[in-house]
Amino acid sequence: MKKILGMLGGMGPSATADAFSKLISHTDAKNDQEHIPVIIASIPDIPDRTENIIYNGPSPLPAMIASLKILESAGVSCIIMPCNTAHFWYEDLIKETQVHFISIINAACNKIFKDNVKEVALLATTATIQTRLYQNKLSLHGVECIEPDEINQYKIMQSIIAYKSGDFNKSKELIYPYINKLRSIGVNKFVMGCTEIPLILEELSRDYPEQFIDATEALINEAIDWYGYSDEIKEAGANQLS
Repeated sequence: MKKILGMLGGMGPSATADAFSKLISHTDAKNDQEHIPVIIASIPDIPDRTENIIYNGPSPLPAMIASLKILESAGVSCIIMPCNTAHFWYEDLIKETQVHFISIINAACNKIFKDNVKEVALLATTATIQTRLYQNKLSLHGVECIEPDEINQYKIMQSIIAYKSGDFNKSKELIYPYINKLRSIGVNKFVMGCTEIPLILEELSRDYPEQFIDATEALINEAIDWYGYSDEIKEAGANQLS
């Protein structure tokens, strides 16, 4: 039986859909059968991660574990979770399963290290910023991480909330000035460290792909590498010829 990728999603649904779309578009498949098998658990009633970390709201961990168990019971061979802030509980989650679990934080940082980037501006939720999910890993490799000041971080957070609520124009209006300000002083690498941000900045990152590091894309690329896509296709081709 082929390996199956599991996606622990719903945080939020648009980000989950974006991750699945990138899995499809980044897989070099020539027909339906050559795509990577994937099971998605997108159960969006998982409590808000930032609300818990910043304001001591309900913990999302029990609901995330429940989704994890759904995927595990379905027989997945590897799990990805397209939500950066949720990786605050990554160590707790991997203790709950024997299934291989790829970290979006590690995937994005690995991309930064591989590209020999020495300075990045981090665009993420307030919880991701405050828990230093990126900064601690990047600093170990000598990468300087520019964090927004309090006012701009508030605007970035409101941009994410606006996108989740369906106000796409407002989401862009809130975040674009900060990016333009940093670009004007020579900052040219941005980590899209929240899975809604690649959606908010879709046009900008498409026009300037060399400036934006998409954590979701990095995660998907590592999942495709885990799957051993080329080997699977070779095996399928050999079976068709036999």
